[in-house]
Amino acid sequence: MELNILTLCYLIGSVTFIIGLKMLSHPETARRGNLIAAGGMTIAILGTIFLYEEQGLRLGNYTWIFAALLIGTLLGTLAAKKVKMTAMPEMVSLFNGMGGACAALISVVEFEHLMHQTRVGQAAGGGTLLIIFAGLIIGTISFAGSMIAWGKLNGSIKDFSFKGQHIVNLIIFGAIIVLSGYLIISGDAAAANLFYLVLALSVVYGLFFVLPIGGADMPVVISLLNSFTGVAAAFGGFLYNNPVMLTGGILVGSAGTILTILMCKAMNRPLSNVLIGSFGGGVSGSAGNKDQGSYKEISISDSAVVMSYAKKVIIVPGYGLAVAQAQHVCHELEKLLTDKGVEVTYAIHPVAGRMPGHMNVLLAEADVDYGSLLEMEQANEEFPSTDVVLILGANDVVNPAAKTDASSPIYGMPVLDVELAKLVIINKRSMNPGYAGIENELFFQPKSSMLFGDAKSVLQQLVAEIKTL
Repeated sequence: MELNILTLCYLIGSVTFIIGLKMLSHPETARRGNLIAAGGMTIAILGTIFLYEEQGLRLGNYTWIFAALLIGTLLGTLAAKKVKMTAMPEMVSLFNGMGGACAALISVVEFEHLMHQTRVGQAAGGGTLLIIFAGLIIGTISFAGSMIAWGKLNGSIKDFSFKGQHIVNLIIFGAIIVLSGYLIISGDAAAANLFYLVLALSVVYGLFFVLPIGGADMPVVISLLNSFTGVAAAFGGFLYNNPVMLTGGILVGSAGTILTILMCKAMNRPLSNVLIGSFGGGVSGSAGNKDQGSYKEISISDSAVVMSYAKKVIIVPGYGLAVAQAQHVCHELEKLLTDKGVEVTYAIHPVAGRMPGHMNVLLAEADVDYGSLLEMEQANEEFPSTDVVLILGANDVVNPAAKTDASSPIYGMPVLDVELAKLVIINKRSMNPGYAGIENELFFQPKSSMLFGDAKSVLQQLVAEIKTL
């Protein structure tokens, strides 16, 4: 009877994961979907703690179990509440890395258990060893890579590469596969120390795997590492014959893989080019940094006038908006213009910001209507009939060089066709290059005007000026 109840708990958990993931596809239901999936996970965890039984034995050490749960819950809650929206990408990387570490630790524990059984005369199954090594390698690579991604996003780690690094990476990966294959086939308990060599090599490979990848590719890398963690968790589900771990891991792994493919499509680059190339990793001055001529500036008052008397305005948010925490005053500007009869929408590029969906989350926090968010394809159809485009901190995703300059590192990347509008106002702190490290030729075009300053301060001044008109 208790086994049936535990099975029911696992079934509820698995179903709620699927329902929750489906509800995450729309902002109006995303919060509720997240809570439903979390509720299912809670049921599965409590069911495992109190109902799981093997060979007549149940789990013990409840003090340790609940102490760990309490500490983890407190740390996670505090971290989530205190994190700024600009730091959300690195927080996602950090949490994802912790998931990979957990999957790797499961493999370590189960390998030690399996080697103990082997030493007392019980044969180690090759299938079980295969699952253990797969979880160890993928989980460890995900952990190490996510930590590097976290460091890059918060600015503490710089891009690093050396001549022949890709060859070194292949040699390390080959050594991992060969050593793992030997241990799986032989099941040799005397060679168990090689297991920890595989662990160490996986850490090194994870570090070298992400270190050379440029900053502008971080959204794709985060998505890819997220899929790695899901796959590693699924192998843990196989080890424990646990349908909740298996379902959750498969969902995360498949969703991360699909998102990675979509991100690469949005950048018009194959995944192999992202992983082997160095786009965004500090481009030299020759490519994409030719002399563009002079730019012109526009004042707050002139910007307020042209936006107030426009028929259609499109706002393009970027990382600069997130840095300034200006999403709320941006929404205030939108409402003010709408009250004056101006049609206001937002153009969202798939890789704007530093993680998938960064701009959507940012604007949702400010209660911006989801219906006013235009995807890249929709926005590009609207730009020719737009009077004013206001760019807030976006750079590489509006750079026409992606379409016109074959020497540019971003050539071929789909971008927002903002230059087709009648007037383009670009808000930036300075003329420094964007995240990809290249000059933006949009800034020097006749239709473009620069509005320098912190995004929040500029928007506040715009709001105040428009109210006086």
